[in-house]
Amino acid sequence: MTLTASHRPPLVEEITAKLRTLIQSGQWPLQQRIPAEPELMAALGVSRGTLREAIKALAHSGMLDVRRGDGTYVRAISEMSGAAQRMYQDHSEEHILEVRVGLDTQAARLAARHATAGDIAALRELLAARRAAWLAEDYASWAQADWDFHVMVAKASANPLLHELYASFGVVFHADLLRQQRRAGFNGLPNEGHGELVDAIAGRDEAAAVGSVTRNLNSCAEWLRE
Repeated sequence: MTLTASHRPPLVEEITAKLRTLIQSGQWPLQQRIPAEPELMAALGVSRGTLREAIKALAHSGMLDVRRGDGTYVRAISEMSGAAQRMYQDHSEEHILEVRVGLDTQAARLAARHATAGDIAALRELLAARRAAWLAEDYASWAQADWDFHVMVAKASANPLLHELYASFGVVFHADLLRQQRRAGFNGLPNEGHGELVDAIAGRDEAAAVGSVTRNLNSCAEWLRE
C-alpha cells in the first residue's frame, strides 16, 4: 500500500483558522468575551485540549486576551493589530502621534484621490453621530464615532494595507480621546481633520485634505506637550 501525504491542515490549525474568521467577520466583537469552552467544544466538535491550543495561538498573536477567572476576550481583529497593540505599550504617546502623522496624511491624500460617493456619505454620517453623542454628553459613543471616522478615511484611501495599519491604533487612540475629553475647555467637535477634511475629500483636493489633517494633529501634539 502506498501512503500519500494528507493536504488537510492539522486540527489545531483548522480550529485556529475558524476562530480567526469569527473574529475578523465581526461575529465576535472587539472587547467582548467569546463563548465559554463547553459551548465552543460542542459547536466545533473538538476536545478541550485542541480548543485551548487554538485559543493559545490566537492569544500569542494578540487577537485574544485570556483573563484567568474571567474568560477570553477579543483584543484585536488581526495578528497585525494585536502585535501593534503590544508594541505601542513600549512607546510614548509622542512617538505614536508622530507615526500617526504619516499614516493620517497619506490616508487623507489617497482618500481625496479615491473615495467613492458611498465613502463620503459614510464619513458625513459618522460626523453626525459624533456631534450628536458629544452634545448628549455620551462621551464613549463620541470617542467611538470619532475613531470610526478616522478609520473610514483610511479605508477610503483604497489601500488595504494602510487601512489595516491605521486600524491597529484603535485601542490607543480611543483611550487618548477619552483622556482629552476630561480636560477643561476641550473642544470635542473640531472642524479641522473632520468636517473640513470631508469637504476636501469630496472636492478631490489632496493638498487641502493633508492640510486639514496636519492642523488637527498639531493641535493634538500641543495637548500632549502641556
